[in-house]
Amino acid sequence: MTGFGHVAKMAETASSGGNMKTLTSMQAQNRFGELLDAAQREPVTVTRRGRPVAFVVSPEDMREVLDARKQRHAATDEFRKFFKQADTRLTPAAHKLTEDDVKKLVDAVR
Repeated sequence: MTGFGHVAKMAETASSGGNMKTLTSMQAQNRFGELLDAAQREPVTVTRRGRPVAFVVSPEDMREVLDARKQRHAATDEFRKFFKQADTRLTPAAHKLTEDDVKKLVDAVR
């Protein structure tokens, strides 16, 4: 799994109590070396007061997230270019789309 799907899966696993390794913030402090080692194998959820507050991920996983972010920005830019070129054919509702609306459309297409 790549990109934001990977992050979404991490969050889903963390919130559903799945197989992802989870440490409290105190455990993460006391077992930092173990935390770093575990993060090389799989994302690790760090919790505080029972809620996920951070994920510790490998450099490879982080690169996937950053690459997905770049792809999303590129897709958003392409939508913007398309809308500017097709401006005369757009409905009044299309003129009201915000950047967040466009991002949601991009995400829905994936």
